[in-house]
Amino acid sequence: MRTLSPAVIGLLAVNGAVFLLTALVPSWNMRMIEAFAVWFPRNEHAAVWQVVTYMFLHGGLTHVLFNMFGLASFGPLLERQWGTGRFLFFYFLCGIGAALTHLGVTEIEFQSAQTRLSELGLTAPAIDTMLNTGRYEGPRSDPTLRAAVIDLYRLYATPMIGASGAIYGILVAFGVLYPNARLSLFLIPVPVAAKFVIPAILLLDLFSGLTGFSLFGGGIAHFAHIGGALIGFLLMLLWRKRTPPDFEPSI
Repeated sequence: MRTLSPAVIGLLAVNGAVFLLTALVPSWNMRMIEAFAVWFPRNEHAAVWQVVTYMFLHGGLTHVLFNMFGLASFGPLLERQWGTGRFLFFYFLCGIGAALTHLGVTEIEFQSAQTRLSELGLTAPAIDTMLNTGRYEGPRSDPTLRAAVIDLYRLYATPMIGASGAIYGILVAFGVLYPNARLSLFLIPVPVAAKFVIPAILLLDLFSGLTGFSLFGGGIAHFAHIGGALIGFLLMLLWRKRTPPDFEPSI
């Protein structure tokens, strides 16, 4: 097993400790989410620091294990090549970029849903009351109106958590530096070069974000993944280093 690097060990430890705390003390879980998850800016729980702190919260064992596996698999190579400081800068900037992308897309979707509700006859005060109280006082017999109300409230009241955006940035950086590295995937029996695997993963996320269809179920912030990957790619364009020609790792 590849030796872990200092920053990766620290990130694994903090993420693991936070997950254990929320799992072992259920009363802390919602408090942590209210304070540290990314919330829609108009939500009462929204705060500036959440674009960083959300990266240390996860929605379940599978979620945290998947992200930490990605961090442990790809992070040490990048940290050793860049140094700990630059690696942490890259990690957090990708995570912040993912959060801002998610918020930007959510704002666009919110405006669209709000306009649709107005067109269906729901007044602005009624919309504000529904968002502030969580109760819908309008007609319930119209399924189109009801679906639009649910969409709007979901955007307003659903927080985002997880380190996936930062991990996607790391994945892209790995692909740029080691395009011919062979990656072993769960569903593919033979290793495939990173230059093919990583674009395919990003295209799948983009497709899921645009269509709402996801192979891995709902509740996934696909555009946050794309945002983290995009920031990672832009950073690589600015300051990538050459990989030794005789070294192509296998993951």
